[in-house]
Amino acid sequence: MKALRTALLAAALALLASPVIAQDAPTWSLAIHGGAGVIERDSLTPEQDAAYRAALHRALAAGQAILAAGGSSMDAVQAAIEIMEDDPLFNAGRGAVFTAAGRNELDAAVMNGTDRTAGAVAGLTTTRHPIAAARAVMERSPHVMLIGPGADAFAGSVGLEQVDPSFFFTERRWQGLERELRRQNLPVPQRPANAPGPQASADMPAPPLNERKFGTVGAVAVDNQGRLAAGTSTGGMTAKRWGRVGDVPVIGAGTYASNADGCAVSATGSGEYFIRATVARDICTRTSTGSTVQQAADAEIADVGSIGGDGGVIVMSPRGEAAFAMNTSGMYRGSVSSAAAAAVAIYADEQVAP
Repeated sequence: MKALRTALLAAALALLASPVIAQDAPTWSLAIHGGAGVIERDSLTPEQDAAYRAALHRALAAGQAILAAGGSSMDAVQAAIEIMEDDPLFNAGRGAVFTAAGRNELDAAVMNGTDRTAGAVAGLTTTRHPIAAARAVMERSPHVMLIGPGADAFAGSVGLEQVDPSFFFTERRWQGLERELRRQNLPVPQRPANAPGPQASADMPAPPLNERKFGTVGAVAVDNQGRLAAGTSTGGMTAKRWGRVGDVPVIGAGTYASNADGCAVSATGSGEYFIRATVARDICTRTSTGSTVQQAADAEIADVGSIGGDGGVIVMSPRGEAAFAMNTSGMYRGSVSSAAAAAVAIYADEQVAP
């Protein structure tokens, strides 16, 4: 027995003396989201579930191609978001929800973590890629935010693609507007000029996402030079009125990035609450004082919930650690890095594989 104890002790000491092999931190990393809300397994068909997962993988692949080739985090964020802006599944760009007046009014923002430069746009109606317009405001103007016709005019003046407003039209979003306006006992406007005729059968049936409140796309990334970036794009809230603008283009509310503070953030949810809680900036304050990105994300979403807000966030650290937090039943999301293959998730109880 004494010999056995001696052998076990020797083995334990040898194990403690052995070098610990730690997994290398990724040299680049990307995380995305496609909106948070009431998204449950029994309300998405298998075809809808598969379609969303495929769309998230396409967005990740666009950003991954840039980061793997040594490109910048901002380029990767823009590329991933543009894929989602062109996908009718998401409430951004083509597929955005309608205002009460029957228009698509689009908002977006970007921010660099290294120098905290930022750009934002609100109320776009003719610029194909709002995220590109937000970046142009940051890089090619002396301003941080432009709105409405002036923002579209600026985007056109710097060569960004302009489209007829009907480009953004989808039948299922229009039907969603009609339902919401009837619920509020408000008049239904005429169909937009040049919009295609009713074609509900040609579009995927509306998913259970509460599109009156939720539906935003976003990305956060760090590149192989350690530069953080964040971007967010949205069509806002179904049947919004009076020029309503949510949190997405408000720097520090729906979008923020700071290498000095150790995080990049993109949010999705009930914008009024995210503005009041300055969600994105608060998360970076938490990381700057020692919280991990996951701890900061969880704590901030809990705070939003305490004042009545719903939604979620994605957060990236300078070391490539991605965090996801939500107080809803689902959030379309995914991640990829130099150390891990692309993975996506939809429901709250799913894990995005590290």
